[in-house]
Amino acid sequence: MIDTLTSFLPPLLADHAVVLAVVIPLTLAPVAAIMPNGRLGWLVALLGTLAAAILTIAIAGDVAQNGIISYALGDWAPPHGIEFRVDALNAAVLVLVAVLGLLGVVYALPSVADEIARDKQSLFYSAFLVCIAGLMGVASTGDAFNMFVFLEISSISTYTLVGMGAGNDRRALTAAYNYLILGTIGATFFVIGVGFLYMATGTLNMADIADRLPAIQDSRVVQAAFAFIIVGLGLKAAMFPLHLWLPNAYAFAPNFVTVFLASTATKVAFYTLIRFVFDIFPSDAPFVQVSFLWVFAVLGVIGMIAGSIQAIFQNDARRLLAFSSVAQVGYMMLGLGIGTMAGISAGVLHLLNHAMMKGALFMALGIFALRFGVRQISDLSGLARSMPATSVAFTIGALSLVGVPMTVGFWSKWYLVGAALEAGWWWAAAAVIISSLLALGYVARLLAAIWVGKVPVHRGEEVHSRAPLSMAVPLWILAAANIVFFFDLSPVLEMARAAAEAAFAGGIR
Repeated sequence: MIDTLTSFLPPLLADHAVVLAVVIPLTLAPVAAIMPNGRLGWLVALLGTLAAAILTIAIAGDVAQNGIISYALGDWAPPHGIEFRVDALNAAVLVLVAVLGLLGVVYALPSVADEIARDKQSLFYSAFLVCIAGLMGVASTGDAFNMFVFLEISSISTYTLVGMGAGNDRRALTAAYNYLILGTIGATFFVIGVGFLYMATGTLNMADIADRLPAIQDSRVVQAAFAFIIVGLGLKAAMFPLHLWLPNAYAFAPNFVTVFLASTATKVAFYTLIRFVFDIFPSDAPFVQVSFLWVFAVLGVIGMIAGSIQAIFQNDARRLLAFSSVAQVGYMMLGLGIGTMAGISAGVLHLLNHAMMKGALFMALGIFALRFGVRQISDLSGLARSMPATSVAFTIGALSLVGVPMTVGFWSKWYLVGAALEAGWWWAAAAVIISSLLALGYVARLLAAIWVGKVPVHRGEEVHSRAPLSMAVPLWILAAANIVFFFDLSPVLEMARAAAEAAFAGGIR
């Protein structure tokens, strides 16, 4: 059961909110699968994500008021039973996944109807519900093996969702297959690491592991476990150079899938890295300290630069933004690598901000694709004349990606540079600035095409189109958030700082 919990929910729901946020989408998945048409499948998915969003907001409020929530499944007390455990760190991730999932489902209906065969649309929404349940489970569980199980639940459903883009582009099958192979390798590394931890500690409860590891941190088994887990989770998070699955998966998946994955999947994997590095393994152990600089910081900086350079030379708009995501993951890894409260806070802040900016960008591209079949950057030419409102929303997300003042992306770079300078890492601060200038280069290509490019002859000067309302509303919620949180960053910044404090306080214990 849950330790002292107050909530705006009815008592019965409040008592079980942590597990219901996972169980409801998972239970509704087979219901969506048997729906006779896609619209009913979409309605089931909408109900599932709406319930998850309400529950996670309640959970986050309860954590802020009362501290850590511990839920023992089946009334088997941890560490012997399976536990769901939520602190300020994973509460932020739960809210992110649920809210972006809800906005994504609202956005999805016209896009899915356009890209997925009618007889497969209900199955598509079913797979999405399984995916969101898996991601919520990863962010909730306090058991290391169950984290692996939930990672695989989300991953297997994601491979399916990416592969269902084959109706539009057969390359989605290759992308899904490559994602499957690399994802399986990552999962194998992770579960081997968990096995080593079990060998060393005799337990799978993450709080129990954290209590036992300091006494045996010099063990080669523990160090091997750390190495395997970091590689496995690094692959899931698309940490450079383990990112090879990401560009094609984002480029050839259905537009709605790309929106959801870009906003949530790598963020959940990044959360698991923070959890293991700071809460489970002793962060003051020499092998962990070495990883801050030589794994997370160095690879983060290389990823920032390499991802941005690769993005500059792309002609496919979604593939360009996919390589941009590799660079953005690099910013998060740098925050982790700095290894200070300010660094982790900046990394989590960028995690939250990046979900808003990249969600808006991919939503706008999905609308362009629905109306005009846009894929290449050249296809964007002159779209501001045909779809001015969507073009403005895309521009806001793009400027936020660069870190231009008046957008929330500016604060991500500001706090990350500040954390690097506070640690004496002038080279890391310089890398953030260089990467941002490179981002300006590829963003300029997109915006120049949209705003000053000539309208193609086949489209015609007088073609005007509006985005479907169900797609425009979530797009503008995210676009507006990029502006609003620039002027009042406090809600997002407080969430990021609370997450960092929970990580340093050992919130899993």
